Amino acid sequence: MSEVFDYVIVGAGSAGCVLADRLSADPGTSVLLIEAGGSDRHPAFAIPKGFAFTTSHPDYGWQYKTEPVGPTRKIETWSRGRVLGGSSSINGMVYNRGSRADYDHIVELGNPGWGWDEMSRVFRTIEDHELGAADERGVGGPLHVGVRRGTEAVSEMMMEAAGHLGMRRVSDINETDDERVGFSAATIKNGTRFSAARAFLRPALKRPNLTVRTRTTATSVVFEGDDAVGIRAEHAGTAVTFRARREVVLSLGSIATPQLLELSGIGGRDVLGRVGIDVRVDSPQVGEGVREHRCFPLQVRLAENIGYNRKLSSPVRQGLSGLQYLATRRGPIATPAYEMLSFMRTSDTSTRPDAQVLMTPFSQGAAPLKVGVENRPGAQLLGFVLRPTSLGSIHVTSADPHAHPRIDPNYLATEHDRTTAVAMFKKMRRVVEQSPLADHVVAETLPGRALQDDEGLINSGLINGGTGYHACGAVAMGPRDEDAVDSRLRVRGVNRLRVVDVSVLPAMTSGNLNGPIMAMAWRAAELIVEDA
Repeated sequence: MSEVFDYVIVGAGSAGCVLADRLSADPGTSVLLIEAGGSDRHPAFAIPKGFAFTTSHPDYGWQYKTEPVGPTRKIETWSRGRVLGGSSSINGMVYNRGSRADYDHIVELGNPGWGWDEMSRVFRTIEDHELGAADERGVGGPLHVGVRRGTEAVSEMMMEAAGHLGMRRVSDINETDDERVGFSAATIKNGTRFSAARAFLRPALKRPNLTVRTRTTATSVVFEGDDAVGIRAEHAGTAVTFRARREVVLSLGSIATPQLLELSGIGGRDVLGRVGIDVRVDSPQVGEGVREHRCFPLQVRLAENIGYNRKLSSPVRQGLSGLQYLATRRGPIATPAYEMLSFMRTSDTSTRPDAQVLMTPFSQGAAPLKVGVENRPGAQLLGFVLRPTSLGSIHVTSADPHAHPRIDPNYLATEHDRTTAVAMFKKMRRVVEQSPLADHVVAETLPGRALQDDEGLINSGLINGGTGYHACGAVAMGPRDEDAVDSRLRVRGVNRLRVVDVSVLPAMTSGNLNGPIMAMAWRAAELIVEDA
């Protein structure tokens, strides 16, 4: 006997937690939320720097492997949350909203209802920003957004140096779309992580009409004719089925959502034919159009023993920092992955910021010799092209739902991305050359000043850099018959099936994507309720 609910949501990540909260707000509506992972109650999830442990732990994160990347053909790992809260429980917690132009561009691409005027209302509704209410900032919402208030010498020097190149220091990095620099807004409250599970799911669990099933892995969508009527899944080695009276909503994220669609027969005929999956809907854009940020690191050696390296570079020092954190909820362990960031224009012809540079007062050892914080003092800048145009893909490799998909990032394939990345990196070097930071820098340790030619800088980003963990676009919304979902996120070719996660983005928003997808899920819930 199958269990029956009004809505079945697959994936308790950033989007799924929001949907579970919003759809269960109506006491007459029954909602099931399925999650392949387990609880987020481990103490490491609450500690901001705990992501160093949880991201790579197989119990808490999916460890997807990519196709070989760059001149050394290295295989990268794309981690995704496998826990209540999804990637919001293991990410770096940086909170960006994206710019007005990003959302208005989604509308220009043929997707009404997603413009900035609509989305800014949603952001103000969900936010509880510790800087207080403003025209583009909300308070009293479920999601706490914190901003560091303390100072640290290297951090101040880095932000002042960026200011000399036209990046205005702001208290709220999201208050303007101009060039700017400041402490990162972050989903952190009183030194602890504020994931989507904490913000949206835990309060909703008090409602009797919301059911959550953890350690339950979806294997396919169940159809009757053209109607999606449920989900097949596995729990403790046993096959289970959950039925939906109204809709099935897929919120598994940028990798698992296109995979589940293809496993259910919704995808390109050629892709499905190669692995023996019967075609239900020939939708060749499923799994295509993937955009991802390629991060370019720049590290410097500092003359004095300042910054975080002295506090984090050995087990003893980490232990002392841990004691400081336990006593005060302060110190380097209480900060996001990168505590400062800047939005910059890479050239005078750029009409708006086209690169984001994260900054932090520590440096890391390079593989294979030493991975982790360096023993000698240093600092790091990490930049990426904000709105890449290179398109990768994610596709099933087997009809077996446990087989990981093939991920081809296709980084830096377009001239736009390559030219912008080089210009960005050169401007990162110019930041380091500005006083007062320049007065304390001994040398550039990664990639090293000997590397000057454009092709060498590109290769350095491919060799020494990594993914931004911001992949999107594999099930992009659009007005054309060939677009996988429409502007209300309904899957084309079938009924009662939607996708709500970052895979629906037809173009990148400017910056980290965790904030935008929580807001988009809130907006999607409004559309779902309207359609009901």
